[in-house]
Amino acid sequence: MNYTDSNKLRTFSVVLIILGLLGMGYGFMSSNKSLEEVKIMLAEEASHHGGGHGETAHATETHGEVAAHDAHTQAASHNTHAEDHGDEHAEHVMHQLHNRPWSAIYVGAFFFFMIALGVLAFYAIQRAAQAGWSPVLFRVMEAITAYVLPGGLIVLAIAVASHYLGHNSIFIWMNENMVNPDHEDYDKLVAGKAGFLNLPWFIVRGLIFIAGWSAYRYFIRKFSIAQDTADDITNFKKSFRISAAFLVFYIYTESMMAWDWIMSVDPHWFSTLFGWYVFASMFVSGITVIALMTIYLKAKGYLEFVNDSHIHDLAKFMFGISIFWTYLWFSQFMLIWYSNIPEEVTYFVTRIEDYKLPFFGMLVMNFIFPLLILMNSDYKRIPWFVVMGGIVILFGHYIDVFNMIMPATVGDRWFIGAPEIGAILFFAGLFLLVVFRSLSKAPLLAKGSPFIEESKHFHY
Repeated sequence: MNYTDSNKLRTFSVVLIILGLLGMGYGFMSSNKSLEEVKIMLAEEASHHGGGHGETAHATETHGEVAAHDAHTQAASHNTHAEDHGDEHAEHVMHQLHNRPWSAIYVGAFFFFMIALGVLAFYAIQRAAQAGWSPVLFRVMEAITAYVLPGGLIVLAIAVASHYLGHNSIFIWMNENMVNPDHEDYDKLVAGKAGFLNLPWFIVRGLIFIAGWSAYRYFIRKFSIAQDTADDITNFKKSFRISAAFLVFYIYTESMMAWDWIMSVDPHWFSTLFGWYVFASMFVSGITVIALMTIYLKAKGYLEFVNDSHIHDLAKFMFGISIFWTYLWFSQFMLIWYSNIPEEVTYFVTRIEDYKLPFFGMLVMNFIFPLLILMNSDYKRIPWFVVMGGIVILFGHYIDVFNMIMPATVGDRWFIGAPEIGAILFFAGLFLLVVFRSLSKAPLLAKGSPFIEESKHFHY
């Protein structure tokens, strides 16, 4: 049975894209404030709050006095040495406001891309392990992974555009002056990493990652469809070999991608666990989308060969990887917090001080909620329980990506508003458009798999 591309779903996707473009466009227009507008805004904030760093900036501007750095300025990674600290603070806030729409778009783009990349890893594991339960879900996984190529290129394009058009709105190390010892922006730590963190090498690495992931997806899809009409299992054997080799490539490139595309937004900070941490986030997000998409298709009358045992197994993975993510989060946090090394612990200090709600809310959504909802074995077989848990997990991991990017780019000027919601809508629409179009291109059952009968009759 083939999936017929739904006109309603296609229209819904296009509407999401249009609404997203409007939201992102408004975000750029509303954040494009001049220095004078920012000074007025800070003065108004000071008057509303009865003082604070905005009042300090205003008083300094008015009286020409040199004020002490306030808490917000102390937390900034790159302070200038201007004599007028009031103007310095206003300029810093102006840059943060300008950074916000770029960062919001980047967070949305990376979130939907990481879902597809997480599914690609899960699919490769199923192929390499020759799992017997999952072949009935192969076409769903293949459809989701169709977003890896466009999604990856979009993330890389936004990163590069943020340098040329956004004046280093996301990655501060892309500022060439930071490696120039004679410039006031010179940063010794950034200069020490310039052999790795430089724009040409960043682009080349990104293209290599995307090419490798996309090549695997292209060939595994080709072998999967060819196996449907083959007289032998040659294509199945090719799928096994290429998947085993790809997983080795994936382990290295995913970690390097996490360093490049996420961790380097704050080039002073580092964590040896970070590649695994990002992997856990994308892995559980990808598995969750497989479950949600499977339940949706089954509700529409497709995937009649999928039973509650398949849903149960997907929910088990959602639960298990959520616990794994929590283990990595706690390991990273505990080691950094108690070692109390300044360049490391600052990462968590800024998030706890300025991002209390998203920081601790993320823990509730990514650990406590899945623990309570999905621990019971019977609940894993109830579709609406899995859907409810899945929606919270996805929102929690969006906030996780938000927490990884925003503190380094916008400081305490964060908000969930038009640019953030617009980016979610735009990339959700694009994701649905690409995935369901791919789903309609091949039969929903990978009938040529040697394990297809075992999968169809899988019961646990």
